[in-house]
Amino acid sequence: MKARVQVTLKRGVLDTQGVAIRNALKSLGFDAVDEVRAGKLIELDLNESDPAKARRSVEDMCKKLLVNDVIETYAIDIAG
Repeated sequence: MKARVQVTLKRGVLDTQGVAIRNALKSLGFDAVDEVRAGKLIELDLNESDPAKARRSVEDMCKKLLVNDVIETYAIDIAG
């Protein structure tokens, strides 16, 4: 199975990378951009055939290593 974890900063947390991207876009003439939020995508290949077990395993990975739950939020997508 394949899992994708989309990690983003929680609302209210300053996204300095997003600010830098927004400023660069504005300097290139893209004036309609008001806000940019940057994140990260983590792709995992899992040796698991049960989607529920795969999701639980990835949730555990997120809680233990992949995500700083104080400042980040995440979404998991599991595909066969």
